[in-house]
Amino acid sequence: MPRVSQEQARLNRRRVVEVAATLFRERGLHGVGVADIMAAAGLTHGGFYGQFASKDALAAEAFDSALAEDRRGALDALIANYLSVGHVRTPGQGCPLAALANDVAREARGSPLRARFTQGVRGLTDLLTELTPKGARERRRQRALANLATLVGAVILARGVDDDALSEELLDAARAAAYA
Repeated sequence: MPRVSQEQARLNRRRVVEVAATLFRERGLHGVGVADIMAAAGLTHGGFYGQFASKDALAAEAFDSALAEDRRGALDALIANYLSVGHVRTPGQGCPLAALANDVAREARGSPLRARFTQGVRGLTDLLTELTPKGARERRRQRALANLATLVGAVILARGVDDDALSEELLDAARAAAYA
């Protein structure tokens, strides 16, 4: 069987990471296997371990990739996008903090994925702090932490309920709290 070029291997790896980032956010860390990821990427299962040391290593890299997605803009736009029905209905394209919080909470302390999650919380907190107008930095940081908890919690709950009206009510309440 012919070997792929280094460039093709790099492209394949990037594709696997992108697919994994989506599938992990859609199905959870334990709801998708290596074979599922490789098939969705259009690659054979056998090539996985030539690219990644383990599924956990891929999960950490996929989490980093999902966190790196562009979330810039004004505070109002960020909150509106985060607390949108579209974000709730498309977890595979959304924030990995809301999509994977429960799974990551079950990971061992000190695990690579938990470390990535912590970095993600810090990074989004820093972004919200910078976008929060007025006030001393510590006050803006406290406001950012409260908003982050509200945003992530509202999306998790809105995804979990089996009632569209209640889901939208949760988003509306979180929007009001974030702008208060």
